[in-house]
Amino acid sequence: MISTPVSTSDRLGHLRKLMASPKYNISAYVVPSEDAHQSEYVASCDQRRAFISGFDGSAGCAVITMDKAAMFTDGRYFLQARKQMDENWTLMKRGMPGVPTWQEYLIDHLPEGTRVGVDPAVIVASEGDRLKKALQAKGSGGDLVSIEDNLVDKVWGTERPPKPKNEVFVQDIKYAGELHVDKIARVREEIKKEGVDGLVISALDEIAWLLNLRGSDIDYNPVFMAYVLVTKSDVTLYIDDSKLTKTVCEHLGAITVKPYEEIFNSLAEHSTALLQSKRQFSVSTTASLALVQALGTDNVKIGLPPVTSLKALKNAAEIEGMRQCHIRDGAAMANYFGWLENELLRGDGNLRLTEVDVADKLEEFRRAEKHCVGLSFSTISAVGANGAIIHYSPQRGTDAKMDTSQMYLCDSGGQYLDGTTDVTRTYHFGDPTKWQRECFTRVLKGHIALDNAVFPSGTSGYALDPLARFPLWELGLDFRHSTGHGVGSFLNVHEGPQLIGMRKSSMDFGLRPNMTITNEPGYYEDGNFGIRIENTCVVIKVDTPYDYTGGSGFLKLDPVTMVPIQKKLVLPELFTDVERKWLNSYHQLVWEKVSPLLEKGGLGYEWLKRETALM
Repeated sequence: MISTPVSTSDRLGHLRKLMASPKYNISAYVVPSEDAHQSEYVASCDQRRAFISGFDGSAGCAVITMDKAAMFTDGRYFLQARKQMDENWTLMKRGMPGVPTWQEYLIDHLPEGTRVGVDPAVIVASEGDRLKKALQAKGSGGDLVSIEDNLVDKVWGTERPPKPKNEVFVQDIKYAGELHVDKIARVREEIKKEGVDGLVISALDEIAWLLNLRGSDIDYNPVFMAYVLVTKSDVTLYIDDSKLTKTVCEHLGAITVKPYEEIFNSLAEHSTALLQSKRQFSVSTTASLALVQALGTDNVKIGLPPVTSLKALKNAAEIEGMRQCHIRDGAAMANYFGWLENELLRGDGNLRLTEVDVADKLEEFRRAEKHCVGLSFSTISAVGANGAIIHYSPQRGTDAKMDTSQMYLCDSGGQYLDGTTDVTRTYHFGDPTKWQRECFTRVLKGHIALDNAVFPSGTSGYALDPLARFPLWELGLDFRHSTGHGVGSFLNVHEGPQLIGMRKSSMDFGLRPNMTITNEPGYYEDGNFGIRIENTCVVIKVDTPYDYTGGSGFLKLDPVTMVPIQKKLVLPELFTDVERKWLNSYHQLVWEKVSPLLEKGGLGYEWLKRETALM
């Protein structure tokens, strides 16, 4: 994370000269966060929004006009964006009263006749279509202009990092649980049901899942830059073939390999036949405008791709892998917190340690565990007020020192050959205030309420979300992020379509058995502290005396994260007997699963023993 504001005057000046040039002739330019695959986390060469603005959070959209620069982001990043951007930028707090979305800003807040430029490869096709129609409807020459030359890349010039060329590798079938040829057959069945002639897959985690391949083109995400086209008779992988080893080529078998950029020519070639036969290819709701333009709008059916829902429903091998990797991850966390507590509290305490120092130590413990290949995201190691920055990531030199008088929030995860982990714990190594304990207890009560909930199969995350917020709402408190997200199986730590939250998208896809989802309510007090308690869970079926659903059954969340929750931060008078029983049962399970992996008498073992004792 960038720790101090970057001067963007020269960068914006260069960009505005390009915008005003006769070749482009635009008065506004949109710079989204995403790459050509709508990835949440992107390779260094695709971090265009961070380059032009200085703000490097994972979500946001920049709109640059000839005299203004506006950054639109959500509540997770308000504090971070304010710290990272210089005086050239205006922070637009998405979701706050009176603040337009970036789309509304372009349509309603810019002069009539505004020509808005965008790289069609990095904007969703449906979004581009809506914007174009809205701008044209205002008249006076307003329009959305597709500019294939990315203007930020031109400003970046020779300093732009090169595109990654890392080797791809095969995921072992014992972890994948299903042959890629069988996955392709299932996808073809779904294509047939949909009544289309082919499927264009652009999401990188979907390509990796479908082909049982993994890569390292994007930090923390075991994916690789590629496209896939599945038709009734052929499968084509579009990728830089220098990434493919002999083993990978043998694994791919009859799958055709073509250069990465050739996808657009291939789609253009298919477009004529599709138009003549009045048939279509299916593309994702996140497919880029460039892909749809290559195929032709009339030849495209946009919707949730079958790979998205198939990938979300984990098979037995994937679920077992998730359970096992979280037990090993729990051992790493126990060793870490045992070490950290000892460092901070023995003698006069090692208070020279910084947020980065301890995050590096956590990574060391994690990498020592079997099958660990790295982290699943940059560790959020946050002391005191930094914990209130929801997606804070410390940087050496500006990171805070550990402080036993402050709350400490640690959100971290690992990538293992058999699964992906994501866990957040909040601890206090000194004497917390009663207010901190009350806030923590209310967050925990919400976490337990969601974990204890039994609900019909197909229930949306929107319906479940209030359970995690009720204890905070009673005091007029809340948190500005979703309560839960899907987690990939040795894939992206954030996975859809499942979501627990207040956003409209959390209504679109109900929870089903064998999905993974996090349970992570929080509370953040600006300038003071942050609290979050996060478990990764598997959605499981439960037996009920009756079944009103008529056969689809009832579900609940089953936590696979195995890390204690600090009892010292709980106010007993706010806890019910049910909640106390839940915490004791959870801690007993953690002890049973994790303690056999720890050295008896070691710091991690003794810490775990104490932290999982009955409350």
